[in-house]
Amino acid sequence: MIPLSILDLAFVAEDSSPAVALHDSLKLAQHAEKWGYRRFWLAEHHNMAGIASSATSVAIAYVAGGTSTIRVGAGGIMLPNHSPLVIAEQFGTLGSLFPDRIDLGLGRAPGTDQMTLQALRRSPSASDHFPEDVMELQSYFEPARPGQAIQAVPGAGVSVPLWILGSSLFGAQLAAQLGLPYAFASHFAPAALFQAIKVYRDQFTPSKEWDRSYCAAGINVIIAETDAQAQRDFTSLQQQFLRLIRGSPGRLPLPVDHIHTLWLPHERDYVMDKLSCSFVGTAERVRKALEIFVERTGVDELIVSTPVVDQEARLRSYEALRDLWK
Repeated sequence: MIPLSILDLAFVAEDSSPAVALHDSLKLAQHAEKWGYRRFWLAEHHNMAGIASSATSVAIAYVAGGTSTIRVGAGGIMLPNHSPLVIAEQFGTLGSLFPDRIDLGLGRAPGTDQMTLQALRRSPSASDHFPEDVMELQSYFEPARPGQAIQAVPGAGVSVPLWILGSSLFGAQLAAQLGLPYAFASHFAPAALFQAIKVYRDQFTPSKEWDRSYCAAGINVIIAETDAQAQRDFTSLQQQFLRLIRGSPGRLPLPVDHIHTLWLPHERDYVMDKLSCSFVGTAERVRKALEIFVERTGVDELIVSTPVVDQEARLRSYEALRDLWK
């Protein structure tokens, strides 16, 4: 079986708070470590009331400090929001504190809206320089050369594997060109999944860090004792996407019994298309669907998001996934 990892967005439920969300993230990571998950990623988003991981490097330090073996990282840092030097310093610090445990996934999107992008003091055109910024960031992790004018301290010589994240062919092509691992965001934008994987595999050029392509796919997984309970838990994510397309995003909604009463047919179709890489039901149902997905995609790793309001139900889902995947 290929490795399982976790993407945790530190979801803030309607009846909860960011503090609770972050504490729950650490508890989940501690369980994931015990259960044998390979890595635990948090993601950068801004001005989103339902996601508590905006200060991503700080959240990573909190989780890494409360665990001991699981890899912890960013899935990802939206590099156009930052100077490459600052990210090299932040993740060089993390890599120094937690050697050989930190991953740095890089995305090209701002992870927010245009008004918030202005509040971040970044230009909308910053994403145009993403390839150059990635290469600059790579250079800061190289051992410092004599007389080098600008160094990342910490950072220079620290081992922090870089990943390229994406939901289009652009990221696939860049990851292939640079010889880096690639993670596709199929958990919310699955349209180009198969084409992007093919482009990445076909165009991959070995680098000194990676001699072969390595591709991960993001998916949503919700496992419960019954299909009905799993589908009910799934309504939180469905409602979140529904509110997003209606222009009223917020905290992760509480589950409902009758999701069909909340949306119009075209809204339902849009939401279910975006969430088509979601595996919801009993352990046996999910196992069969995941085996088909892995066979069809040929991915090397699954990065799993389980956006369930109830923390205990979320933990049970991840434990059940571990059990069926063994």
